Amino acid sequence: MADIKAPVFPESVADGTIVEWHVTEGQQVNRDDLLAEIETDKVVLEVVAPDNGVLTKIVKQVDDTVLSDELIAEFEAGASASADSAPAVDPDQPAAPVQAKQATDGGEPVQVTDKKDSVESDHKDQSPAVRKAAKESGVDPKEVEGSGRGGRVTKTDMANPTLKSDSSIKSDSGRPVAESTGERTEKRVPMTRLRKTVANRLLSASQDTAMLTTFNEVNMKPLMDMRAKYKDQFEKRHGVRLGFMSLFVKAATEALKRFPAVNASLDGDDIVYHGFYDIGVAVSSDRGLVVPVLRDTDRMSMADVESRIRELGGLAQKGKLGLNDMTGGTFTISNGGVFGSLMSTPILNPPQTAILGMHAINDRPMAVDGKVEILPMMYLALSYDHRMIDGKEAVQFLVTIKELVEDPAMLLLDL
Repeated sequence: MADIKAPVFPESVADGTIVEWHVTEGQQVNRDDLLAEIETDKVVLEVVAPDNGVLTKIVKQVDDTVLSDELIAEFEAGASASADSAPAVDPDQPAAPVQAKQATDGGEPVQVTDKKDSVESDHKDQSPAVRKAAKESGVDPKEVEGSGRGGRVTKTDMANPTLKSDSSIKSDSGRPVAESTGERTEKRVPMTRLRKTVANRLLSASQDTAMLTTFNEVNMKPLMDMRAKYKDQFEKRHGVRLGFMSLFVKAATEALKRFPAVNASLDGDDIVYHGFYDIGVAVSSDRGLVVPVLRDTDRMSMADVESRIRELGGLAQKGKLGLNDMTGGTFTISNGGVFGSLMSTPILNPPQTAILGMHAINDRPMAVDGKVEILPMMYLALSYDHRMIDGKEAVQFLVTIKELVEDPAMLLLDL
């Protein structure tokens, strides 16, 4: 008999929540088969089978909180499932029809269906993605109008559910999760751990730091011209597309070298100056905002940056980012421009002391040498902790990024 334990969490992660068991007690599994998923404040961790055998006992159930290295199940290696154990169900196949039971009513046979079996069959008939969405939202797929073949509920239906006219869904606490009255619908769903963590950290940043934001604008024409001229050669040579983020990352890295205070962090009453440059890039995913980190950006080429950003973005969309991908970081860049944001004040990501906000590129009339020209302009915003960084340093830091972006050759010449 072997113990199945939760993964060892880093010091920054206190606990996790079991969001799904992929096997049942008594079910036979193979080595490295997925047993359960545990959601922490940062990522979803997978627990896999250590060997071929049988999961004999589930100790921690779905929604239970678990600590680092805590026992969650018992496992018997080399064992085989007993004949009376329930066979594994392929989640992609429809459940078998419910066996009807015989009863009598005045001597006449009456078909009676086991309600519990019927409910379980309904849930097994849903795809894994639908069942996962149902657990996250608290909305029962049976109450949702399905757009799939034969009225089947899809993942898209669960993301923006249209409830059946007679639906009245309750949460585990008894409060309504979603109610529908005619065409007026409202939905109440619990926050995910990630959303709670993001909310708490943003609130803490606004309350516990002396946050201030300075703005500037940058002429994107030189960078856009360079990209248009070399993008085909760049992609052919490096196998990755040339975007704007790589140059902003390299410009920010150079500016951090010149202004070490912006690359520092506060630890109580101590100032920690970092001798490395780990830049986090905010990415929007289905689970919420995550900030994977690019390590040692001073040693990365623009092709390395573009390739790594693409890799981390793909992992974020699949929910496969690891804890090491998102821990640490000495500075953050957030690009609200991809969603159309013209200007905003990004919120700090403690214990970091600064964050750069990029925004949409819009053509605007600008005065150039006494003449009006239409130029593609972008607003830049730098939010910083005024306890650590003086206004002069913050402004000079942002102006340095502006100058490097407007004249990319300065990066190559180390000017």
